[in-house]
Amino acid sequence: MNERTLRVIPLGGAGEIGRNLTVYELGDDMIIVDVGIMFPDNDMFGVDLVIPDMRYIIEKQDNLRGIILTHGHEDHIGGLPYLLSQLDVDVPIFATRLTRGLVEVKLKDHRLFDEDLRTISPDSRLKLGAFEVEFFHVCHSIPDAVGVSITTPLGRIIQTGDFKFDWHPVDGRLTEIEKLRKWGDEGVFLLLSDSTNSEKPGFTPSEQEIGKNLEEIFDKASGRVIIATFASNISRIEQVIRISRERGRRIGVIGRSMINNVKMASELGYLSIDPSELLTESQMRNLSPSKVTILATGSQGEPTSALVRMSQGRFDPLQIREGDTVIISAEPIPGNEQLVNHTLDNLFRHGADVYYTELFDVHTSGHGSIEDYKLMLELTRPRYFIPVHGEYRHLVLHSRIAREKGVPPENIFVVESGQVVEFDEEGGWIGDRVGGDMVLVDGFGIGGMEQTVLRDRRHLAMGGFVAVFVGVDRKGDILLGPEIITKGFVYEEEAASLIDDARKLVWKMMGNGEVGAGARGRKLQESLRAFFYSRTGRRPMILPIVMEL
Repeated sequence: MNERTLRVIPLGGAGEIGRNLTVYELGDDMIIVDVGIMFPDNDMFGVDLVIPDMRYIIEKQDNLRGIILTHGHEDHIGGLPYLLSQLDVDVPIFATRLTRGLVEVKLKDHRLFDEDLRTISPDSRLKLGAFEVEFFHVCHSIPDAVGVSITTPLGRIIQTGDFKFDWHPVDGRLTEIEKLRKWGDEGVFLLLSDSTNSEKPGFTPSEQEIGKNLEEIFDKASGRVIIATFASNISRIEQVIRISRERGRRIGVIGRSMINNVKMASELGYLSIDPSELLTESQMRNLSPSKVTILATGSQGEPTSALVRMSQGRFDPLQIREGDTVIISAEPIPGNEQLVNHTLDNLFRHGADVYYTELFDVHTSGHGSIEDYKLMLELTRPRYFIPVHGEYRHLVLHSRIAREKGVPPENIFVVESGQVVEFDEEGGWIGDRVGGDMVLVDGFGIGGMEQTVLRDRRHLAMGGFVAVFVGVDRKGDILLGPEIITKGFVYEEEAASLIDDARKLVWKMMGNGEVGAGARGRKLQESLRAFFYSRTGRRPMILPIVMEL
């Protein structure tokens, strides 16, 4: 690679929501911005989460000068433990105070204790090999979020991170417009900008507007108020604490991630509550309901979360009861809609008064909308533009906004994860592809799950499973069985005739010499698959086990 050629590689977060990871490479120097996760689709059975394909980084780890984290949401920091566990070199990790606190909790969960974590602020300056890095504060749905400015021999790069221009933020800290304007006046070579809400007109509403709506709900509530939101949404949690305190309510916290994050954020001063003030589970049950607010995990309908278990009557310490007011202060992540809807139904069954985004504005996005994106382009006036952090349609729509704001079409690169964009003094172009595949985390396993495994799991979920056990002698005559066991296909006691006919089919095949020794299993599988489909219209997975006795 030419020493003057800049390579920009979104290994995740381009053409998808989540898995945000961007690589910058110049000569023998590499830095990365964010290492996030994505939650699995509904058809990824058994998959816990999805991380970027980080092989390119692992192979070039000796060139890695630093890891920069823009903020503490899972789609930006959740993949960090999986990257660090594969590195053989010590790499400094740069994050603001709150982001660092959230990372420390995460690394502790993964038993990673000796990482080189360094605290930065929006005023910090770093020299990382060929890159000079500065920061700017941005408004998002979590405090201490920053965007990144990277100065290279070709010029300044700005990566916004997740942002919006909130004119009335909860913490009073505005996105640093003047810093962006100054850099725009000096000249911005390349802008990489959040594209999540490029379908939505106007500016994204302020967090303060949501605060007013929450106050209205609290004023109507006569019983307990239970509010579910992301455990990392520290700004929303602080709003709930303030509103509750003003109305004489005390706060309880349930759900492991919520408990850990509230404790950490309180100790760092990002929440106006001391951990000693928090209610115990007994107090949440026994205090006057009008004096109790409960913060809970479960805004995405996660099966093991506190709110979901409460809605199902499976959370022994606390039960949903008539008179409770439940607020889901989050929008479902794409793919989680069905889980959230099931939770809402269960909450209504218990007689709770439930508020969610379709009924009432109890959540606002931390991402800008079209006017926010226009303003970012007006401030920075970049020569080149790469839309990131969005599904493909979001990237295309954002590219149209950039053209409207004067960026030449040939200087806009709409790419998907793993695609390299290269720049030198002559211009920019799309290079080769170095990754972008989804790496699936399943239990303790990272990757190594072929598509055939997922296909088999989908097959099992759709059609069930049939196992056929047959013991034969060397000639192929049946000595044992056939035994047929089904799971998720038919209820055997109500399908006795079907199973009996399947046994007769196996006897016929094995007994008349149709099946040679080398093809017994395959022939049984093909014949039973055709037989079951003709009788039921279903296609179960067939597992024939032929043992020579």
